[in-house]
Amino acid sequence: MKADIHPDYHTIKVVMTDGTEYETRSTWGSEGDTMNLDVDPTSHPAWTGGTGAMLDRDGRVSKFNKKFGGLGI
Repeated sequence: MKADIHPDYHTIKVVMTDGTEYETRSTWGSEGDTMNLDVDPTSHPAWTGGTGAMLDRDGRVSKFNKKFGGLGI
């Protein structure tokens, strides 16, 4: 491997949406940083079977429904 071309690999803390946390190694951030997740396997519909609530960031979902809601496929 070439020297000095790889990103720094260090330990960070990851906080899930339910408040649980764990330490892992990553290239994200810097040593000791905390990554707070907005979506994780405990809250994402792909893992929960679709029963989780959908997050509407900046009104995107409501804007989409307003624009395409009348198509009625």
